[in-house]
Amino acid sequence: MPTVPFHYVDLRAFSYATEDEKRVEDALRTFLPDDAEIDRVENVGHHGDRIVVLSARIENADGMRHVLDALSDLDDVDRVIDELDQRVDDNCALFMRIDKQAAFRGDVRLGPGITVRAKVEAYPAKKSTAVENARETLSRLADDS
Repeated sequence: MPTVPFHYVDLRAFSYATEDEKRVEDALRTFLPDDAEIDRVENVGHHGDRIVVLSARIENADGMRHVLDALSDLDDVDRVIDELDQRVDDNCALFMRIDKQAAFRGDVRLGPGITVRAKVEAYPAKKSTAVENARETLSRLADDS
């Protein structure tokens, strides 16, 4: 993939008090380059329980290619392509949720746990242009895998 049509990719996962934070971090790292830094913010839930938010932003082309390569194993990529009108917002951001448990095992599938937000390059910055750019990229991913 020579060009990456994204400005950045954000990945975020919550580690709840009932979960092993290291395992949640490992699940998140499934999609990240080795040198990516993970930010850690500790919060308190409604009932006083500990919630740790783990997040990373990838802004360089090589890092984004790494994320896209990991996402290329997604079985439901055709579903994501079909739902792009709902998955891209008016600010040209593409949203996906990836199954955290599956990611820990090295599998990639849609589900709860890891939020992926990718700011799609679109000139002019319109939702329709962003949807088309995302469709082209995801179709290429599906064809390559």
